[in-house]
Amino acid sequence: MQQMLSHMRRAVDDYYMIAPGDQIAVGLSGGKDSLAVLAAAKALQRFYPIPFHLEAITLDMGMDGMDFSPLQEYCAKLDVPYTIEKTEIKQIVFDYRQEKNPCALCANLRRGALNTVAKSRGLNKIMLGHHYDDVIETFMLSLLFEGRISCFSPMTYLDRMDITLLRPFIYIEEKEIKKFAERQQLPVVHNTCPADGNTKREYAKTLLSQLEHEHRGTKQRMFTAMRSSLPDWEILNKEPNRRKKHEN
Repeated sequence: MQQMLSHMRRAVDDYYMIAPGDQIAVGLSGGKDSLAVLAAAKALQRFYPIPFHLEAITLDMGMDGMDFSPLQEYCAKLDVPYTIEKTEIKQIVFDYRQEKNPCALCANLRRGALNTVAKSRGLNKIMLGHHYDDVIETFMLSLLFEGRISCFSPMTYLDRMDITLLRPFIYIEEKEIKKFAERQQLPVVHNTCPADGNTKREYAKTLLSQLEHEHRGTKQRMFTAMRSSLPDWEILNKEPNRRKKHEN
């Protein structure tokens, strides 16, 4: 936990993710990443000098065989308010639209639903489980399949919804999250999505693993290049008055 919190707090402080009185939701899918974010955020809440409120939200997308009761029990154990929102995302993506490449549409629908639930509960920020490897994989996906140099940023403000997305695990590798989840015995819920494990992201993950094996340090060099050159990251990292704005 101490190691996870060290990396998480570094990201929170580097990009001034938390302001006094923030009402924050964790998007809790049931995977190891979102559960780890929830566990670390709750631990951070206990000692972080800036006070913030914490909740958890799970989207029930209508996938067969999903049981969210372990998440409900875990949130109760942490004393974190928990909301399960039923949606028809599975039916829209797989039954009505019958998408051959369902991930993009599914992601858009999930984002919209999560933002709507958060706003309905009076929350202004959402923590997501995107980590160090997700950053590099997303960069590769944009480069290979969209022909552009792009990636999500550590913080994203959605002006239409007046919601800010936070990604406090950007400095933490997936393998460390996996170890943390096992040691903490987090109640991971198996994803029953038909497309799970057969996506472009899995291809990017495999390709990066091969590059890292053949040229050690490839991922670190890519991450460093992105952090210093992508416009959204530069603005967040270099704006001198962000801390003052948050404290006021």
